[in-house]
Amino acid sequence: MIRKLSPSNFDPILKVINDAAQAYKGVIPDDLWKEPYMSSEELRHEIDSGVEFYGWFENDVLLGVMGIQFVGDVTLIRHAYVLPEHQRRGIGSKLLRHLISLAKTSEILVGTWANATWAICFYEKHGFKLVLPEEKDKLLRTYWNIPERQMEASVVLRLKK
Repeated sequence: MIRKLSPSNFDPILKVINDAAQAYKGVIPDDLWKEPYMSSEELRHEIDSGVEFYGWFENDVLLGVMGIQFVGDVTLIRHAYVLPEHQRRGIGSKLLRHLISLAKTSEILVGTWANATWAICFYEKHGFKLVLPEEKDKLLRTYWNIPERQMEASVVLRLKK
């Protein structure tokens, strides 16, 4: 079941993100990897910046999270993670379809690591298309607040509704 997450879900959100993000270890550049992958302060900043999290629950246990953020004239999909032992069961797809239905704009963007081929394939399976590298940099500078080094190692995908 999908529910909008609240402040009481903060610790479970952080656990899902950090457990699932272990898949990036050794995939993204070493200088961009850190433990934990996302700190409490970073998650608080994301929420304070307008990221609304939704989660997939089974038996009142949070198994997957995905955020949506409305920035200017686009909708961003942010921080999509499913606990490793529950992946490949359609949880991420259900969350993504739900967030796409909530989009307030005709353009939906998602950023991910360029070397995370499984993530890119996941979004492409749902109709997202990779943007060209020169457009990627412009979009990342306009709609995200990430370091230059992270931009170099990222891609952006777009879905037009």
